[in-house]
Amino acid sequence: MYDFAVMWDWAAFAVRWLHVITAIAWIGSSFYFIALDLGLNRNIAGPADGEEWQVHGGGFYHVQKYLVAPDAMPEHLTWFKWESYWTWISGAALLMIVYWAGAELYLIDPAKADLAVWQAVGISAAFIAVGWVAYDALCKSPLKDRPTAVMLVLFAGIVVVSWALNQIFTGRAALLHLGAMTATIMTANVAMIIMPNQRIVVGDLKAGRKPDPKYGKIAKLRSTHNNYLTLPVLFLMLSNHYPLAFATENAWIIAALVFLIGVSIRHFFNSMHMRKSPPYWTWAVTAVLFVILAWLSTAPLRDGDYEVAADRPMDAHALAFADAPGFEAVEGIVVGRCSMCHAREPVWDGIRWAPKGVYLETAADIAGQARQVFLQAGVSHAMPPANLTDISEDERRAIRDWFRAGQGGAREVAAR
Repeated sequence: MYDFAVMWDWAAFAVRWLHVITAIAWIGSSFYFIALDLGLNRNIAGPADGEEWQVHGGGFYHVQKYLVAPDAMPEHLTWFKWESYWTWISGAALLMIVYWAGAELYLIDPAKADLAVWQAVGISAAFIAVGWVAYDALCKSPLKDRPTAVMLVLFAGIVVVSWALNQIFTGRAALLHLGAMTATIMTANVAMIIMPNQRIVVGDLKAGRKPDPKYGKIAKLRSTHNNYLTLPVLFLMLSNHYPLAFATENAWIIAALVFLIGVSIRHFFNSMHMRKSPPYWTWAVTAVLFVILAWLSTAPLRDGDYEVAADRPMDAHALAFADAPGFEAVEGIVVGRCSMCHAREPVWDGIRWAPKGVYLETAADIAGQARQVFLQAGVSHAMPPANLTDISEDERRAIRDWFRAGQGGAREVAAR
């Protein structure tokens, strides 16, 4: 039944919604505390390290920071952790729903690495896990007391990983996985470094022992790393909407340079929060890097990713839909109603690249994108936009009937 495809898409929508909501909560609290810490007035008497008076929502807030803790622990202590944990949990679920379950379409690029689904999924998980292990080892290495050196080595590693991912997966998946690996580092910082260190400090205080300040220092360093990694992760998570970012020969360089843009922007705001003279030069650096990204993106779209060869063979999943009753009629409908935009060389005025890098010119293209054709033009009226090519309700019904007929064969392929 084609209802499964509809419900699966709604499941992805629900998980994505959860991911966005929790990410907003996490990023918001992270940015707030970094700004608060940098802007504290430290010229005060008493045991507190600094204080800040703030106004919001008609009320006034008096915030004080202690390097370790006040003399007596308060009865209620708010821990900021679940925003991070649920962002990662929902993101991991979304990765499984979109890229692991849809590996043939979104993850595997046979022109780069002809992988079985289980192999692609295993490599996907390995990259994400190994990224955290390598980063954590770097932070505990002899370089740990040289933050700048740690960041330079980390950036070099990001460049290497970006290149490696683009040699294995589709461009879309490569950038997404680079973002997922970085986000995993950020959440693991919270779960495995920041929170345990804070628990040690709280435990010492409750036991009447004097806490070691080193735990706060370590947690602060990891929190600062998270602060600088946030903006690049946001770009990478949104990159799947923009073929010029993920589907060019230089996608791996674009992804790496985005990390430099994120650092320059955060440096500006962090300096501003410290009430220093804002380093406006960072905006010039950001603008130059952005122009370089745009220039790099004009390279020809790479074969095997979203510039798929027109004569490429179909995989077993696509063949199940190509052999389904009604495919010839649907092929004619899609070519006639959609291929003027979704082409390797679009002919629709104002369209220079196929939207989202999706091609619908050949039988292989259409059969390979069966689920999206069904959802975008069969079940919903999302495509064509504003129905500019006048696709009829009978044609949409034909798409639905064809997809439903091919679902059985597709399930058999998936079960093998």
